[in-house]
Amino acid sequence: MHTITQLTQGSTEWHAHRAKHFNASEASAMLGISPYQTRTDLLKAKSTGITPEVDGAKQRLFDAGHAAEAAARPEAERIIDQELYPITATLEVDGMHLSASYDGATIGEDIVWEHKLANVSLLESLSLGVIPEQYHPQLEQQLMIIGAEKALFMATSSDKTAMEHVWYTSNPELSQRILAGWKQFLIDLAEFKPDPVIAKVVAAPMESLPAVSVSLAGELVVASNLPEFGAALRTFISRIPATPSTDQEFADCESACKALKRAEDALESSEEHALAQMSDVNELRRTIADLRNLARQTRLASEKAVAARKETIRGEIVAGGVADFNMHIANLNSRIGGKLMPPVHADFGGVIKGKRSVDSIREAVSNELARVKIESNAIADRIQINLNTLNKAQDYAFLFADTAQLVLKASDDLAAVIQNRISAHEAKESARIEADRARIAEQERIKAEAAAKARADAEAAAARPAPQVQSTSVAEERVERIFNVPAIAPVKPTVVAMPSRAPAPSTPPTLRLGQIGERLGLGITADFLKHLGFEPAATDKNSKLFHEYQFTHICAAIVDHINKVQASQAA
Repeated sequence: MHTITQLTQGSTEWHAHRAKHFNASEASAMLGISPYQTRTDLLKAKSTGITPEVDGAKQRLFDAGHAAEAAARPEAERIIDQELYPITATLEVDGMHLSASYDGATIGEDIVWEHKLANVSLLESLSLGVIPEQYHPQLEQQLMIIGAEKALFMATSSDKTAMEHVWYTSNPELSQRILAGWKQFLIDLAEFKPDPVIAKVVAAPMESLPAVSVSLAGELVVASNLPEFGAALRTFISRIPATPSTDQEFADCESACKALKRAEDALESSEEHALAQMSDVNELRRTIADLRNLARQTRLASEKAVAARKETIRGEIVAGGVADFNMHIANLNSRIGGKLMPPVHADFGGVIKGKRSVDSIREAVSNELARVKIESNAIADRIQINLNTLNKAQDYAFLFADTAQLVLKASDDLAAVIQNRISAHEAKESARIEADRARIAEQERIKAEAAAKARADAEAAAARPAPQVQSTSVAEERVERIFNVPAIAPVKPTVVAMPSRAPAPSTPPTLRLGQIGERLGLGITADFLKHLGFEPAATDKNSKLFHEYQFTHICAAIVDHINKVQASQAA
């Protein structure tokens, strides 16, 4: 449940409140899409508590925005047809303290109002019915915190001559993205170490090369300062960074290259000026050519070094982002207990295109790293939820050999797949059991018919005069042939002594039901053995297992059962 806090926007208490919360107006920077603040700058501000000073120009801009907001409020209330109240609200989600300051909210908190000082591009976009993407996270977090239905987004000019508005309704996907983004931001904030504050890079002042002076006297004597210029040029070159690594060194190299180019031009100009006075002075030309080549070659080498070093640093920064993300994926796989994370596309190379400074490259890679971490975290969370769902169906684990693919499904889709597979398996199993029952019933029918025929044959034989020599009756022979056990006289059942039970073995049961049937030459079912008093000692998938020592007892019990059946039929 959210909490309403009565704070005046811009007050000391309001700023203190913002420092302790993840605010709606910061959501765009957190997601790396704000044109006014980078994600790294937001991390630095939250880590150190230091925010940029408000200078006079910025304060005038704030004042103009407040004035435009006050002037636009009546029009907003007319559009909404309700009175608006400025409020600050907070909400705790998964241990994160979220906050939002509202230019206005209705008394029922179902509609909110957000006002911006207009500029040309914003007014043009709103006139087309489009709210620029950079404002969506702020509006979404505002709706999320107090549970409002929609927001009136309005922009007006400071002179009240221009006004546009567009309605914004909640986007559940963006809402989840914001929550996931703040979670990752909280993790990054705990590990963040601010870099030292570095002033804006400006090329360091470099000693100017002396002006080139060459003249020819009438006596064909060359007067010049080329030796001094040459020494100064070599000293100048020695101070150029050979392998620039920082924005400062790159700026120094580029400045030096420009100075060397000016030296080249000056030497060429001096040569032409001297030659205009004298057509053939070989020494002069050689000296000037050497110095010009030295300046040119050094400049070209420095330019190549700058370009190569920049490319190397770009590669190092991208490689660092790739390594960091690979480690993040490894940690997620460890968390969920298996290599189940799918490939997540991270375009580190693409996001640095067009970036010229080292800082801008680092920021672009950092933003992309945060984006793919948030995306992969959401995937890992979904996998974890799906694994928990699959664990609830552990008794049917054999139906889900494709776990790696199943855990990537939406939770509802996975639940449907699990239900369908279990239902199909149970239907198949029911059909199998029914078929087994039908087979057993058929076997029992055949046995009953055989027993009835044997009984009829015995009765017919009894009706005939008994022979003098006692012999095995036809019925007894039939019973012996069918059941492979000695026949008994129908009038007096033979009692078969049961073997004494052996002590329970220490080894696990290995005798399968099918093996018992094969040994007896009969179709034996688990239900029949249970009727005789023999419960399976264990189950292996669909197989019932008995101890080997039980076989003797089973045989004796079957013989006893047959004797009892025959005796009861003969009675």
